[in-house]
Amino acid sequence: MNLFPVYSLYDVEPVKGCGSYIYDADGTEYLDLYGGHAVISIGHAQPHYVDMISRQVATLGFYSNSVINTLQNQLAQRLGEISGLDDYSLFLVNSGAEANENAIKVASFHTGKQRVLAFKGAFHGRTSGAVELTDNPKINAPFNVTDKVTFVPLNDIDAVQRELATGEYCAAIIEGIQGVAGIQMPGDDFLRQLRDVTTRHGVCLILDEVQSGYGRTGRFFAHQYAGIKPDLVTMAKGMGNGFPVGGVLIAPHFQAWSGMLGTTFGGNHLACAAAIAVLDVIKEQNLVVNAEQVGSYLIERLKAMPGIKEVRGRGLMIGIEIEGSAPELRKRLVYDRHVFTGGAGQHTVRLLPALGLTIAQADAFLQAFAQELGK
Repeated sequence: MNLFPVYSLYDVEPVKGCGSYIYDADGTEYLDLYGGHAVISIGHAQPHYVDMISRQVATLGFYSNSVINTLQNQLAQRLGEISGLDDYSLFLVNSGAEANENAIKVASFHTGKQRVLAFKGAFHGRTSGAVELTDNPKINAPFNVTDKVTFVPLNDIDAVQRELATGEYCAAIIEGIQGVAGIQMPGDDFLRQLRDVTTRHGVCLILDEVQSGYGRTGRFFAHQYAGIKPDLVTMAKGMGNGFPVGGVLIAPHFQAWSGMLGTTFGGNHLACAAAIAVLDVIKEQNLVVNAEQVGSYLIERLKAMPGIKEVRGRGLMIGIEIEGSAPELRKRLVYDRHVFTGGAGQHTVRLLPALGLTIAQADAFLQAFAQELGK
């Protein structure tokens, strides 16, 4: 049996990781500015994380959500404290797509309505409902095409108002920063206006912080720069540092009932242990502040670098738009400079490193990037 060939692969197999580095079987060291697509938040093989998971799997790795799991409550309490959303409730799942699916269900149950407003360039996942909210026809199968979702331009509040005034919408969903679209940022004023308009029309505001959350932008959630409080916040990726875990934060005005939502694997003991370890390290190492400081350092120096068309982002979620081919540049960085980066389309390189990236590591990337960009 062969694997279904849906991935375009680099000819590199990492077998070990440490902090912001990964290593192949020959011992070649690669600087990781990709983080496995924003997943590695606290670094590869972080000792406290490894210890927490190891101790948990040695005692109880899994049982279903039909019994009490104190780790879930501990995670919810810790997450509320560090995020500032301590009056919200937490529903645990396995991935960002599942988080978005469940957030839409909560909004639809709450309002009794079907339609959802999303934004051009959006990416909310690949499962059935989440891909319907995603503005990418290449991954939207005919089965998933729906008239229940309307896409409007990012940062166009007039378009939002026209749609929501129809009274047909249960929710508006927006990324804290659009990642797959190439680090496209909703303005802080726009987010505040969006919060006001959704409130006025009785529409639930969902902030998809799957990629932009967990300290990546220099705030725990990217939308906190705008000073707003969404009705629902979705998260995953950096939440488990590689262990599959996601969640929905649900504002206190929503009512739950037994069986409203459900999952087999969501919130299992190993996932909770991993997620608690991540929060421990984020707090103890002050990683949210580090992401803001090192990210600002990178952005400032990238903006001054010749040959770059535009630099977008906040913290350690950075898009570098170039005139030439970003995929080709990224290949040269991997094979010639041993540096991993992310991509978005034909002209944007994405940086999504672990939140503990150092200035010295940032400088090493800048040197490699400048050398390859000049070719």
